[in-house]
Amino acid sequence: MYRGSRGGGGGSGAVLRLRTTTEPSTEAPGVLETAALLREVTAGLIASDDFDAALHRLVRTVRDAIPAVTWCGVTVLRAGAPASVAASEPRLGDLDDVRHGQDGPAMVAIRSRELVWSADLRTETRWRPWTGRALALGVRGVLAVPVDVDEHVVGSINLYARQPGVLTASQQLSAMLLAEHAGLLLGAVRDRSRHSGAAGEPDGTLTAGQVIDQAVGVIMTQRGCPATEALRVLRSASAALAIPLRDVAERLVTSVARRRGT
Repeated sequence: MYRGSRGGGGGSGAVLRLRTTTEPSTEAPGVLETAALLREVTAGLIASDDFDAALHRLVRTVRDAIPAVTWCGVTVLRAGAPASVAASEPRLGDLDDVRHGQDGPAMVAIRSRELVWSADLRTETRWRPWTGRALALGVRGVLAVPVDVDEHVVGSINLYARQPGVLTASQQLSAMLLAEHAGLLLGAVRDRSRHSGAAGEPDGTLTAGQVIDQAVGVIMTQRGCPATEALRVLRSASAALAIPLRDVAERLVTSVARRRGT
């Protein structure tokens, strides 16, 4: 069983269970194949300090490294920022974009924290609008696995196949191992990016995104909820009070700091 835990990263620790439409095969990736996949992903991300650039390198690496995968996409939700999408082929980016609705394998994987699989989209009855778009683009199989980057960032790595029935248990296991490894690497990329940004702000002033990230962390701690729900709470408060999201975040962070100081 795969457990998406994080060493010091504050991940969700959710257990991934396989959600399938057909009985999976018993094949499994070999040790050498798995090691090669993780090595390729590490080589692509280890030195990066740009999160979005790292996502684009990740999808290209995964597309080339996992057998039977024709295309790869990533959907990422970040507290206080628009959703990010990266696709190994730009014309398929629409399939990973949350602007086209919450009903699709990527968003189901992110919400449920479970691996989502359809071996043959031609017989798929879930996510009908999404499936119609995927079939029109030549996609016949999909495998989406959630990835935890840190306490403020969650996402899904989405594997697509041109042929039906080729995404099997082997690709499922590879995807789960990949998600754990990629989450750790992307978390390190975000850390480097934040440190690089802080070096450019000698006065210590926080950006709007950093303040909102802090507030989201406070809500997650108080309520024991994931980052996406915490951000919804923050946005609801902003709408109810009719004040900017950053102002709501600053008030929350300041009030907590004062309570801790007393």
